[in-house]
Amino acid sequence: MKGISWIAALALVAALLPVQAQAADLTVAGKSAVLMDVATGSVLYEQNPHERLAPASVTKIMTMLLIMEAVDSGKIALTDTVTASEAAAAKGGSQIYLKVGETMSVSDMLKSIAVSSANDCACAMAEHIAGSEEAFVAMMNRRAQELGMQDTTFVNCTGLDDGAEAVNHRTSAYDIALMSRELLKNHPQIKKYTTIWMDTVRNGAFGLSNTNKLIRFYQGATGLKTGFTSGAGYCLSATALRDGMELIAVVMGAETSQARNAACKQLLDYGFANYAVVSPALTETPAVPVRLGTQDSVALRLGESGAVLVDKAQKSGITEDISLEASAAAPVSQGQRLGTLTLRAGEQVLRQIPLVAAEGVPRLTYGALLRRVLMHAAMAAG
Repeated sequence: MKGISWIAALALVAALLPVQAQAADLTVAGKSAVLMDVATGSVLYEQNPHERLAPASVTKIMTMLLIMEAVDSGKIALTDTVTASEAAAAKGGSQIYLKVGETMSVSDMLKSIAVSSANDCACAMAEHIAGSEEAFVAMMNRRAQELGMQDTTFVNCTGLDDGAEAVNHRTSAYDIALMSRELLKNHPQIKKYTTIWMDTVRNGAFGLSNTNKLIRFYQGATGLKTGFTSGAGYCLSATALRDGMELIAVVMGAETSQARNAACKQLLDYGFANYAVVSPALTETPAVPVRLGTQDSVALRLGESGAVLVDKAQKSGITEDISLEASAAAPVSQGQRLGTLTLRAGEQVLRQIPLVAAEGVPRLTYGALLRRVLMHAAMAAG
């Protein structure tokens, strides 16, 4: 009896302990799925990641990326006025019912795209940036190639699957994760729009409600874009940030919006439960002596992003070691590698990050060198 009681007690304790799901145990609704870490680009889960499928309005992630790139480069401003053309006003599906000739700011157009998936605003912005939707789609495909989106062909800026060419409008869960990562990583201002739950345009006359329900009901949600057509099914690129780690969960071809949302939540839960991102920062600025330079030493900085994805159980045991060159001969170039920061978990090396010169140090001229020698000689003599 005592043995049985002890076994029962152990079973009770085990049942109360938190259980972390393993990727092999996940069964995700939909035709394909990917879970990616934003900081490192690591794929934490995949299911048919490169299957070419119709993405519906998830297409607009690329549309928003090109808008943000135009804004951040100074080509356009959020305060610019955009005029709706006949083509934009005629777009079907999700829309805010632009009238031909109606004007709206870039900011309100972007808000309408991000929150309510407005096809008419997507077309208007495409024309505003590139002159026509066709020219904008060419930009989308060029950008996709630059990002390594090898499974992707865009034929419009909205994801609508009407028209003969729409059969060629295809991408993959992996490629959606790639463009989602690019948007979040390099254009964080987009979250001002993708995290809106409810808002208005037209001076409060037209209400917007986010099609991504995780924005309200998932802790740390940051976006990003839903999609649905009868041909594509229910699609979603869902993003969330917790404890310094941001994840992208992509699901394509789910049968219902509830299944789509639940699948993305399941992927995000798995990622946050099992992984963490460690981003080392130099608490003190290391320096290396410089021989025959215009200054005696040069400060170092991290030569690349130091983010490392680790098993969550490893996070508290991460150590950092710095090794530096004994000295460097001038001239020293800015960015020249002069040391290494090594991240370890126990004896395991997780990553080695270059430490590089924060600035250039020119070599002393002959005259300056001679003056320095004479000065040292005078000091020694006196």
